Amino acid sequence: MIQDYHEFLEEILIPADELQTRIKELGEKISQDYEGKDFLLVCILRGGVVFLTDLMRYISSPHAIEFMAVSSYGVGNRETSGEVRVNYDLSSNITGRHILLVEDIIDSGNTLSSVLELLRIRKPLSLEVCTLLNKSERREVDIAIKYSGFEIPDKFVFGYGLDVDDYYRNLPFIGVVNLEKYSGI
Repeated sequence: MIQDYHEFLEEILIPADELQTRIKELGEKISQDYEGKDFLLVCILRGGVVFLTDLMRYISSPHAIEFMAVSSYGVGNRETSGEVRVNYDLSSNITGRHILLVEDIIDSGNTLSSVLELLRIRKPLSLEVCTLLNKSERREVDIAIKYSGFEIPDKFVFGYGLDVDDYYRNLPFIGVVNLEKYSGI
């Protein structure tokens, strides 16, 4: 049986209204920076899709969207394997285009670093990163982040696209998991 998230929710780290306020600010800044440019939002699935959906509603400049699915996690999705696999690649040619990579969370930076390397080989005109959550205290690889929503502590977070064992992505807030109370799916 799936555990009710209320049983293991330690705290609401970022409430829904704060998320929307900050995402609107990011969308307005991106609109200014990319005005008159042909740009493509590239979303890393699955966690980034909720953020992308709201973010693009606040971007007034015309843009296209694309998706990639990459993985570096092993069993239980909590420990990285160190090996990054592209499970679903872009269907568009990005050569000569402005690319804004949209991520839900950046912690170690290892996976994102590999994705950026893969995209740079394809010769985009520019390649920038937009993340909702930045967990910089866990960073192992330096990542240049142009747009960042929130700096968060090194805690296991879920909601608003982020999952706990593939569930709870639909929650409108970012919560913290109390691992002592979480029994698993």
